[in-house]
Amino acid sequence: YVEAISRHVKGSVREILEKGDETGKLSDMAGKLDMHNSMEKDVGELSGGELQKLAIAACLIKDADIYLLDEPSSYLDVKERLNLARVVRGLGSKYVFVVEHDLVVLDYLSEYIHIIYGRKGAYGIVSGIKGVRVGVNEYLSGFLKSENIRFRDEIRFSVKAPKDSTEREELVEYPRMERKYEGFDLEVTGGGLYKPEILGILGPNATGKTTFMKMLAGIEEPDNVDLGLDLTVSYKPQYIKAKKASVASLKLNPLLVKRMGLDYVMEKNMDQLSGGELQRVAIADCLSREADLYLLDEPSAYLDVEERLRLVKYLKKFIEDRGGSVAVVDHDILLIDYISDELMVFSGESGRCGCASKVMSLRDGMNKFLGEMDITFRRDPDSGRPRANKAGSVKDRGQRKKGQYYYIC
Repeated sequence: YVEAISRHVKGSVREILEKGDETGKLSDMAGKLDMHNSMEKDVGELSGGELQKLAIAACLIKDADIYLLDEPSSYLDVKERLNLARVVRGLGSKYVFVVEHDLVVLDYLSEYIHIIYGRKGAYGIVSGIKGVRVGVNEYLSGFLKSENIRFRDEIRFSVKAPKDSTEREELVEYPRMERKYEGFDLEVTGGGLYKPEILGILGPNATGKTTFMKMLAGIEEPDNVDLGLDLTVSYKPQYIKAKKASVASLKLNPLLVKRMGLDYVMEKNMDQLSGGELQRVAIADCLSREADLYLLDEPSAYLDVEERLRLVKYLKKFIEDRGGSVAVVDHDILLIDYISDELMVFSGESGRCGCASKVMSLRDGMNKFLGEMDITFRRDPDSGRPRANKAGSVKDRGQRKKGQYYYIC
């Protein structure tokens, strides 16, 4: 819980880290984690992502034999997550244990993994050690071969061909939009939303993704045009405010309650829920409303791997049944790859300017995004999931030479 750091530690980031630097590599670590803009800030002024990087740096500048990192990707955007993985891999001969819910990050930084399965609040079982590719594939398959245990139904990724125009209907066309704040400018290329379709939205933090969602929801207005979309919109915000009312007062769809595993929280007040429980309630509340367009801003936050996999399976079923349109902003590449029919990519300088691309095919969008992230992805031949290539590997060099950062097969 990195948000608790400021309650226990006082001073500037530099002062805090200099006191704990046992390796003399603080400057190098701060550079690798892109912390230079926050080094002189007081710890009480830091965002969630800045607090996470402070905690990671404080751990890795200790002179230790073993480093333990518990959910280090939380609060970090996609670029920062992949950069974190590079930093951890760069520790060389050190031994590192990582607990992580982002399977792409876990796969990229690990050599070996353990799978923990069981029943929440009742028991947990730790599997034997497995190579990372085999281990992640067995986790997705729901079956551990060496233990001869099935703990879940299989999750399999499929290579999706772009939907034919006859299979979908244009929901709305939106114009080019601009939104200016003090110190930040956003420009959105005009485009269209279709149904049935799930639009994935990727990009670094503070480049305008949430602002775009709020403009579609009618919460904020563009500066250059009267948007006035003739749509009914259901919006799940990035930051959820917990009410004192009970979950039952929300009148959630009973099917969603079952699918999201919320039966046991129905009589609780929302301000008594954990982060993951509150997130699932907010998602169920959004999808329970009748709407033309559903907007989900970072729905994977606070969810564990199982909950994320259940969410993406349900979203695909939801869009098939409702025939509507869903837009999803998230930093989990595996989740976005699994659910998206098309992609929108945000670029720019965090906190200063953002530019949203036109809506693109999954392949073109991923190729653009991964090119900007400077990392190549391939698909695993067994599970179909996207896997990050190790930098400088044969596959990495081959794909870069072809200009293909994202292989769909």
